[in-house]
Parts: sequence; structure tokens; C-alpha cells
Amino acid sequence: MIMMIHPTSKNLFNYPPGTTIIGKWHKNSYTIIKKLGTGAIGTVYLVQGRKGYFALKMGKDSLSVTSEVNVLKAFQRVQGKNLCPAFIEMDDWEVKGRRILFYVMEYINGKDLLAFVQQKRASWIGVLMVQLLDHLHQIHRAGWVFGDLKPENLLVSGPGAVVRFVDVGGTTIQGRSIKEFTEFFDRGYWGLGTRRAEPSYDLFAVAMMMIDICYPQRFSKNQKYDGMKQLKQVIHHKKQLRLYEPVLFSALSGQYHSALEMKKDLLAILTNDRRGSQYKRNLSSIQQNRVRKRNRKTRFMETFFILLLITLLYAIYIFGQIV
Repeated sequence: MIMMIHPTSKNLFNYPPGTTIIGKWHKNSYTIIKKLGTGAIGTVYLVQGRKGYFALKMGKDSLSVTSEVNVLKAFQRVQGKNLCPAFIEMDDWEVKGRRILFYVMEYINGKDLLAFVQQKRASWIGVLMVQLLDHLHQIHRAGWVFGDLKPENLLVSGPGAVVRFVDVGGTTIQGRSIKEFTEFFDRGYWGLGTRRAEPSYDLFAVAMMMIDICYPQRFSKNQKYDGMKQLKQVIHHKKQLRLYEPVLFSALSGQYHSALEMKKDLLAILTNDRRGSQYKRNLSSIQQNRVRKRNRKTRFMETFFILLLITLLYAIYIFGQIV
């Protein structure tokens, strides 16, 4: 799977594969390979440039595009390229008397969250959520709330099963009203809170994503029950979710004030579960690449210092012979 953008009924841009886009200011050219999706403010294409493949997003208005670019830049300062697609450049494209604002970002090739878990097994749910909560903690510390948090806006890329954010259009500064949301993951829809941008809003969505993984055919709110009663019932009905009941109930009721609190409780359940060994194997596979890189660096430094020491001792020996 590739980058997923939430759908809209209006197709803002429709250019066929082979179309070449040339930036007015930077003069870089990009050839469209295929359309990746259409979102609330524009259309995203897979393109090929001089230095490889990228994702290029055309926007319908400069304010929304500039806002997304600022979010991408802010996220890069928070936690580098692993958090979201790396921003490349922004430019204008003039075609047939029309000026189209676009920006170019890193192309992430991976599987969407639902497809990844379905291919693996349910024990991966907790592993990926722990990683996601780490990312959210960094975002919240920087003063942002992701807002439109759902599986379609997350990709799991390799190696190491790394969770990445895509489509940051719903990201909102804390304290303001949420800009974009999807009803199923919105606590306002379930009558369990406001749409004020605060960490607990994202944490509610994390709990709903865990439910969504086990109920891929999303259900609607039952008007006969209050939202919490209905969600408790669906959680209790699934064996995979009953394991996480305390964490899910706390997140849905707004009891967590930070992503780290939720992560701590989730880790406690995972490490004490009888399937803890499976969890540890999954977590190990995520960290494996980082460990290998550190080990290679350590071995290189050890070899370097050994050679340096041998060279120094040999030089002292030669100097002693001359004297």
C-alpha cells in the first residue's frame, strides 16, 4: 500500500500519468507516475524527479497548503524524518493560464495500519500503539494535536515496522478547535468530550483505532445508548480488546492527560500478559535495525582505536631503536 488520503467527493485536480510539472521559481521538474489520493484541500501524486520518487500535493488554496507545509517543517524539528514525510520544496506550476500551488515531500512506501495488522497478528496492536504514543507525546510537547487521527493517516514502513504519519492537514495548535476530524474517531460524535485541541482528544482517537482494527466494518453510534455504554459493549465482545479494557476505558473517558500515561499503562498490560514473549519478539523486530547500527558503529570505533594503539606502539619502538 501507499500513502492514503481521506476521500472527498470533489476531484480538485485530475492530471494523467506522464504529465510533467515544472516549478515556476525553483525550476525543478516532476513527472506524474500515478495519483495517490484526493484529500480535503488537494490531490496527491506519486512523481519522479531528478533525485528519485516523491509525493507531490496540489492544493486548492495557498493558506491551507502553507499551513500543511508549516506542520511538516515543525514535525521535522520535533523528531526528524521518522515522524512524517520530509518536506522537500514548495512552488507554483503555471499550466493553461492556471496557477497551481504545490509542495513536494518524501514518498513513504508502506502498508496502512489496518492492512499491516491483518497481515501479521493481533499481538502487533499494542506494539504499534506504544510506538504511536511516543510520536504523539513529541507532537503534544511541541504544542500540537494531530486531530484527524485514524488508520488511513498512518503507514507502517520498513525495515523495523516504523509508524509514520501522513496527511497532516488536521493538525491543530493546542487550545484551538479541531480543524478536521472523522466521526468514528471523534469524541464529540460519541458525546464523550469537546472538539478542543488537547492531548486527550488524540488519545481518545488512539483507543478508537484499537477498536477499529478489531471492527474493520465501522459501526455507527446507537442512539439508544450513550456513547460510553455502546463502546464498552463492543470492547467486551472482542477477546483481543478485553486485554486492553482498563487502558481503553481510561482513554475513552478522558482520564489520561498525556500520551506517556497511556503508554505506561499499555506497557504494563503487555509485559504482564501471558503473550508477553510474543510482544517482546515483536518489539525486538522494531528495534533490531537500530541495535545493528549501534553495534556496527561500536565495532568500527573499537577497531579504529586498536589500530591507532598498535601504530603508536610501533612508532615508539622505532623511535627507541633509532635513539
